[in-house]
Amino acid sequence: MIPYVLAIVLLAVGVYAIACKRNLIKVILGVMIADYAVNLFLILMGYRTGVGGAPIRTPAMDTPEKFAAASVDPLPQALILTSIVIGLGMTALMAALAIRLHEKYGTFDVAEMKKLQG
Repeated sequence: MIPYVLAIVLLAVGVYAIACKRNLIKVILGVMIADYAVNLFLILMGYRTGVGGAPIRTPAMDTPEKFAAASVDPLPQALILTSIVIGLGMTALMAALAIRLHEKYGTFDVAEMKKLQG
């Protein structure tokens, strides 16, 4: 239960940085934190526990059904790999846009950019 709460707190920190910070670099970091929080939450959703909540050490190899019931779900792991690649591309695009905005306006402050706009 505690890892889920920590993932939600991490998501809240990222959303706070996106919504309340005026510096573009801090907003980009907030997007990255929120992305990693969602990845962490998806990985936690794929984790399976044994009887009584004890962690599974080794999956039972007796039958394929027992192995599948005791193994970690691979679907969230595949989704996370895709999400990591998409997040990396998104972060690179945001960083490139922030650099171009800094070249044009001379600041990373969003409020200052709005004043200089026109």
